[in-house]
Amino acid sequence: MLRRALIAAAVLLLSCGGALAEYPDKPIRLVVPFPPGGPTDLIARVVAAGIANELGQQVIIDNKGGAGGNVGTELVAKSKPDGYTLLFGTAATHGINVSLYKSLPYDPVKDFEAVALVGLAPMALLVPPGQPRTLKALIAKLKAEPGKASYPSSGNGTTNHLAGEMFKTRIGVDVLHVPYRGTGPALQDMLAGRHSFMFATLGPILENIRAGQLFPLGLMADKRSTVMPDVPTMAEAGLPDFVGGTWNVVAAPAGTPQVIVERLNAAVYKALADPELGERLRALNMEASEALTPAATKAFVQSEIAKWRDIVVRAGATVD
Repeated sequence: MLRRALIAAAVLLLSCGGALAEYPDKPIRLVVPFPPGGPTDLIARVVAAGIANELGQQVIIDNKGGAGGNVGTELVAKSKPDGYTLLFGTAATHGINVSLYKSLPYDPVKDFEAVALVGLAPMALLVPPGQPRTLKALIAKLKAEPGKASYPSSGNGTTNHLAGEMFKTRIGVDVLHVPYRGTGPALQDMLAGRHSFMFATLGPILENIRAGQLFPLGLMADKRSTVMPDVPTMAEAGLPDFVGGTWNVVAAPAGTPQVIVERLNAAVYKALADPELGERLRALNMEASEALTPAATKAFVQSEIAKWRDIVVRAGATVD
């Protein structure tokens, strides 16, 4: 029996070594679970080009949008675990949807091998003209006028909605949430002064900030942004441990050989180490992640699921 076990182990080792030596010998499909042209798609294309350069094979973007990212994510979860179909996951697909949807067609942890965390795009707390210009002053005003303030979001269950709920809980003040169908309409009403504050990533609203139409009071990050270094973190502004935003992760179907996962992990972080690629990501308001092992990437995803689940439950959030 011992001899058979040793032979089986040797065969497995040789097959894994062969898979690593040959992989990849054909193009890789990277599924983006959102339509073309959006922020996730744009970031994915930058990263895909870098991975392709490291692996010496094409990495082809395949947009499969629908159901808040669930359609494309389910497709990858049920794909052959051979390293040739990967997912460009998001905070929604791998952090929030599992708590937001009553029935999800995939498990973000059990149905995937976490390959690598690509990067993070923290949200900022923004106010329109006429509102206080510091976080402490805004909180004081909200507490002095309970029930009068409101904040918009791009829809129920989105990261900017849940960030607003997290903010309300932390400061102990009830503020009306007004969901819109997308960031554009929400932003228009913010610019018109119909709301007291809003949470959003910097990318889509940089020009509004530079034009003086919106004022950032704090960034939900551990450190300041290289895009707008004058904006303090929320901790620096007076609200510690208030971190959150959108992020992207490369994931493979569960059962993908570990040697392939490790090779993909190395390729992702070699690509992210390229200064030019990093600059292109920063232009899209994405800070490249430090190199994490697949295990650490999985732990990050699990921590995000726990964080957002607590906020979803307290907010009573449901999908539109």
